[in-house]
Order: sequence, then structure tokens, then C-alpha cells
Amino acid sequence: PTSAQVGAVPQPGRFCYTLDNNVLTTEQRQFYEDNGYLVIKKLVSDGDIERFRKEFLRICRREVNPSGAMIMKDESLRSQYGQSESVVNKVQDFQEDEELFRYCTLPEVLKYVECFTGPNIMAMHTMLINKLPDSDKQTFLHPMHQDLHYFPFRPAARIVCSWTAMERAHQDNGCLVVQPGTHKMLLQPHGYPKQEGVGNKLFHGLLDEDEKSPRVHVVMEKGDTVFFHPLLIHGSGINKTTGFRKSISCHFASSECYYIDVKNTIQEDLEKELVEMVRKKYNMTSVELK
Repeated sequence: PTSAQVGAVPQPGRFCYTLDNNVLTTEQRQFYEDNGYLVIKKLVSDGDIERFRKEFLRICRREVNPSGAMIMKDESLRSQYGQSESVVNKVQDFQEDEELFRYCTLPEVLKYVECFTGPNIMAMHTMLINKLPDSDKQTFLHPMHQDLHYFPFRPAARIVCSWTAMERAHQDNGCLVVQPGTHKMLLQPHGYPKQEGVGNKLFHGLLDEDEKSPRVHVVMEKGDTVFFHPLLIHGSGINKTTGFRKSISCHFASSECYYIDVKNTIQEDLEKELVEMVRKKYNMTSVELK
């Protein structure tokens, strides 16, 4: 299939979105089946989270500069703070940073990932998010979106995000917000939000959002990990506190997944935007999204 409208591939039997395993209980599998996400309490140790936090601070101070990583900053704060924890809001694509990439190899995480992807697993996309205290401009609001929008590979049912809270995440500091059951939808058209002042690069959101759809604020303690489907509609609010809200995440996929051509699909505009970014950054004339 070359259409970005391809949804999940149903598995024979009762469960479409998880594979038979001896890790998840029947109740957990049914919850994921119905809702598209599942929280596992205290999965990642305080020791590991502290190591990830220290490495993030080293990146902020430019003591390490991981190859290929995209360091995203709030440019408006740089004159005030320089490059520091108060400015860097995301380290994306940290696969060449040995310390942070340890997250993607933690046995306790992979044990659960395998329930969704099967045993041949690829780490496809990595992020450490440092949600900064926000202003009225809502700079760090991430609009409701589906992660599959960013992925030119299928099937969706063999992709899962593992997202671990590095400190308590709650409504005041911008925890994840999900719309349960929306993983059963097709991929929806995405673009930049219309609100003035909102528009971080590549922070796309649904163009036609159902404001009445039920939402759940996923309150998590440090070390709690949520696994969710790439079609689940989710986002995060602004951080109304004076502290930071850190999380570390990786999207995993089965190595049996295949790339699709996004030309003439609702993902084509994203490809054009990325190609333009890469062309400017690396002076390359030809780039494919995959």
C-alpha cells in the first residue's frame, strides 16, 4: 500500500493492537485495545532517570555534542540565559548519544515494547523533552496530533511509543493529554495551529479537531511509562509551574515495517517542509522522507 490512509492491520482473534505475550495481562491488553494507550507504573528506575537528566544537562552546557541530534531551544530566552536547562526544550534524535540511547535498550522497556512490535525491534525516533515554564503565548503547547503523521512507514499496529516521565507529570506542568479510542481512526490532516503565537517548528496539530471528544490527562509519577499507538490523538498542555517537566521517549517499530511513498497523500506537505529544512541545513538538493 502507498496510501497514508492505511490504518492498523487487524490480527486474527480477539486483539488487533497487541501480540500474544506473557507480559501483559488480558485486562491490560483489553485496555490498550479499547483506549490505545497503557501506563506501566515505576517501570524505569530513579537511577537511570538521574543518569539521563545529568546527560541532558551536559548537552545543555555543550560538554557533549551528540552527532545528528537536533537541540531545540527557545530563542527568545537565549539572551537571558545563554544555552542552559532554562532554554533547551528538546533533544531530538539522540541515537548517537550513548548515555541517552541506553533508554532504548533498557530490558524493562523492551519487554513491553515487544508485546506491540514483536521481537525484531527498531528504535525509530527519540526525544528528551524539557517542557519549560510557559508564558501567555503558550509557546510550548503541543497541539493534539497523531504521531503517524511524522512516520512514512507502516503498518501502524506494529509501531509503539514508549514515553517515560522523568519527574511527576500533572495537569499544571503540562502532562500528556490523550483522546482514548482515537487509535482506531485513520490518519487525519495535520498542519500548524491557527492561534497567534503558537507555532514551534514541526509542532503540527490536527486541522479539524473535535473539541467535544473526551480527553484524559495522563497524570504520571517519576519512572511511570506510557505506551501508546501512533494513531492515538494526543498532545500536552502548557507548563504553568516555575519548574521543568522532563520526559524521555522512543518510538519503536517492528523491523518488518515497510516504507511508503507519501507523494499524493496527506503527509506530502510534511515531506516538503522537511526537505526544505534539510536542504538549508546540509545544502542537499534531493531528500526522501524515509
